[in-house]
Amino acid sequence: MARGVRGRTSARSTVQKVALAAAAVFTLIGVLGFVPGITSHYGEMTFAGHHSGAKLLGLFQVSVLHNLVHLLFGLVGLVLARRLAGARLFLAGGGALYLVLWLYGFAIDRESAANFVPINDADNWLHLFLGFGMLAAGLLLNNEMGAGGRPDTPIDRP
Repeated sequence: MARGVRGRTSARSTVQKVALAAAAVFTLIGVLGFVPGITSHYGEMTFAGHHSGAKLLGLFQVSVLHNLVHLLFGLVGLVLARRLAGARLFLAGGGALYLVLWLYGFAIDRESAANFVPINDADNWLHLFLGFGMLAAGLLLNNEMGAGGRPDTPIDRP
C-alpha cells in the first residue's frame, strides 16, 4: 500500500472513491453554474426563485442559490469522503436528501414561491436518479480496501 506524507496508509475504499468522485462533480457543477456560456441566459440569473431564466447546459434551471447549494454540498462531500463513515453518510444521506428534493419538486407548484431553489422538469428527473444512485452506492458498496486478502477474523486464529 502507498504511504502518505506522515506514514499513514493512503488507500481508499470503493465507497470513499465514489463519494470523492460525486463530491468533485457537485463542486464542479456549482462552479460551472456561474460560467457564462456553460450556463445559458446567464444575464437572467436571479439569486433565488422560479423566475431565474439561467439554465446550466441549456437544460437545468439554476440560480445563484442553486449553484451555491451544489458548491457547498460538493465541498462537504470532499471533507466527508476522507473517512469511510463520512463517505457512506455523504452518499446515503445525500441520496435520501435528493429523493426528498425530488418529491418536493414533484409536489409543488413550480410557478409559486415554494420553488425557491429553482427546480424544473430536468432538475427533478436528475434528482430522482441521483437520489437512487447515491443511496444505493452508500448502502451497497463494500468496505474492501484492496488489501489482497480476506479480513482476519478471530475464528481463523489458532
